[in-house]
Amino acid sequence: MKKILFVVFLTVLYCKPKEVDYTKVSLYSKSNNLQAIVEIPAGTNHKIEYNKSTLTFEVDQRNGKDRIIDFLPYLGNYGFIPSTFSDSKEGGDGDALDVLIISENLATGTVVEIIPIGMLKLIDANELDYKIIAIPAKANMQILTATNFNDFSTNYPKVKTIIEHWFTNYDNDDATFFEGWGNENDAIAEIEKWRVNN
Repeated sequence: MKKILFVVFLTVLYCKPKEVDYTKVSLYSKSNNLQAIVEIPAGTNHKIEYNKSTLTFEVDQRNGKDRIIDFLPYLGNYGFIPSTFSDSKEGGDGDALDVLIISENLATGTVVEIIPIGMLKLIDANELDYKIIAIPAKANMQILTATNFNDFSTNYPKVKTIIEHWFTNYDNDDATFFEGWGNENDAIAEIEKWRVNN
């Protein structure tokens, strides 16, 4: 019996899933699509962030308490573009680029291939805070008929308005101001501007 328990212990110990450093996931997939990492699934109010030190996803803390958004839940899957870093010394916010993936709910930690269709330009705490707006690259995951900013603006002007309103109102503690929109080319240029590692 002791031998069996020892074998089970070793199996559990060595079969433990390898921790992934999501910040080092390639910017582009093998099929040459941009990639994104989901931190916050669509429809949740918990502000989940990836902790680069512990390689885990954790609910953000504010004043020692879990940060739960006191507003409508996230409109899409929110996360970051891997292998990017918007350096605060160069006007960035000191994190990887943010992305909102408009699709059905995706689990925290999902790596998803995306097509950028625009960029929301915000000023948050006197810093530029740009959000890449994207759809999944796989057609069977898409819920909008828009693969570029013109389609998005023409077919879904109310969605654009909702996104602007949500991002400028969801956080009662920080003043966030809408600066404008960029198209898919602006979004890709912003991603390439902050590209690191590959």
